[in-house]
Amino acid sequence: MPKIIIIYDSQTGNTAKMAEFIGRGVEKEKISCRIKKIEETKLEDLKEHQGVIIGSPTYYGQPSSAIKKLLDESVKLHGQLEGKVAAAFSSSANIGGGNETTILGLLQAFLIHGMIIQGTSSGDHYGPVSINQPDKRAEAECLDLGRRVAKLVKKLSKNN
Repeated sequence: MPKIIIIYDSQTGNTAKMAEFIGRGVEKEKISCRIKKIEETKLEDLKEHQGVIIGSPTYYGQPSSAIKKLLDESVKLHGQLEGKVAAAFSSSANIGGGNETTILGLLQAFLIHGMIIQGTSSGDHYGPVSINQPDKRAEAECLDLGRRVAKLVKKLSKNN
């Protein structure tokens, strides 16, 4: 059975709340979902799941140092994550506070690993964003991301 992991860093609880919403979206598709704080995450977690969703608060337009450290260390897995589904989400304190650049940084790392990313033609195209505490709009975007990633994981798992 396919599995999805949601890894996040959160200092204020905002990114953690987004992870919970995304997890609910995944579970609506009847896929096993694990939510882990970055400090509890090991590189092996990336290999053990068919879907990887990573969320980070935005620091100077980039992912947090803890998330960046995981990505830097993931070079040890180069070539081993190919074909897995990946997605990203972010929170920040301000509109224009760097959410999109944070998400794009995560997506770039996923692409270098050969992972599969599905965008959306509506809403938050690159991945859900929240300004401070997630509002109803951010919650809906997170639920949708969870569902979309789960559906893609299911499709790809059937083809293997």
